[in-house]
Amino acid sequence: MLEVYASQGELLPRTMGNLYRHLRDFFVAELEGKIAVCGALEIFTEHLGEVRSLVVAEDFKGRGLGHLLVKRIVTEARTIRLSRLMALTYAPGFFHKLGFRTVSKGSLPEKVWGVCVKCYKFNNCDETAVLLELNRKD
Repeated sequence: MLEVYASQGELLPRTMGNLYRHLRDFFVAELEGKIAVCGALEIFTEHLGEVRSLVVAEDFKGRGLGHLLVKRIVTEARTIRLSRLMALTYAPGFFHKLGFRTVSKGSLPEKVWGVCVKCYKFNNCDETAVLLELNRKD
């Protein structure tokens, strides 16, 4: 499913090695015997996590499954006491409906200099950075 969206330019491609290294980061929901939605929570620091590789299978679009999965990822981020959750996305409006706000990529140096700098789109990134403050209570 990830490969399909990557080939359409809606998602950055991930190597099999990268997927294996981050397999435990993924949340997957199955409906009617098929994978309906998947997405990952990748942790950068004790404060910052990222929603990655969020996709809804074509047959299941429009059912709110993407929103439900992001809400589950937000819950997990709070459980592990992250204070900020970000995403780089081609659909900022989707994330805005869930309380994320658009921010500059420069405000996320952990992501930009840890991951983005290795991306083939680094000098021409067309994704929008969004951020959700989780207001963790210590």
